[in-house]
Amino acid sequence: MIKNRTAQLIYQTIYCTLGFVGCVACLGIFDNINAIRWDFYVHFTNISNFFCIGVMLAALIQTAKKKEDSYVMVAPVLKFIGMLGILLTFLVFNILLAGEAGRDPQANWRIGSLIFHGVLPIMYIADWFLFYERRKCKWYYPIVSIAFPFAYIMFLLIQAIILKFDSSILIPTTTTPLIYPYFFINLDTQGVSGVLMWIGILFAAFVVVGFLFFFLDKIGKKNDFE
Repeated sequence: MIKNRTAQLIYQTIYCTLGFVGCVACLGIFDNINAIRWDFYVHFTNISNFFCIGVMLAALIQTAKKKEDSYVMVAPVLKFIGMLGILLTFLVFNILLAGEAGRDPQANWRIGSLIFHGVLPIMYIADWFLFYERRKCKWYYPIVSIAFPFAYIMFLLIQAIILKFDSSILIPTTTTPLIYPYFFINLDTQGVSGVLMWIGILFAAFVVVGFLFFFLDKIGKKNDFE
């Protein structure tokens, strides 16, 4: 683990800068500045990245204020939740969505997609291994972390209720319903049982991976790199 303040500042600054670029990109400004994407809020990719950028920005502010070398200490439980959320984003996109039928392969190479689906997830997880003190995770972190995807699912459900489950309202430039931004939560195609199955799988994976990180933390060495 690295306690060096300068190294932390450089890393966090690079992350937050890329995060800002990613946020601009998710609004579609790089594609057409006159047609801002208003649907950015429905995508878990964006929500998870916004969450992680917020945590990293808080860490950057803390690091900038401190005078000595030390571990990053900002909200470890939020750091952990964000790490699982961003890992879910990384895995689901690259395993299930990147090669989905009907998706333009070129879209995967746009700057926003590269930053939010690849660069920032890897950097965020690496940050936990590099700058947070080992053997500090609590046993309940993986369980509490379920609240993040659960809140997202509840948000989509509330939106669907408000829009009266009208799947004819599409995400701009796509054939994807606004209320079902991902195929595995599409009630029209998956049915209630199918959606519940996918949610169960994702929640279970969230907890399993959470406990994997928990045990990695417990066996991690306390050696420091000054």
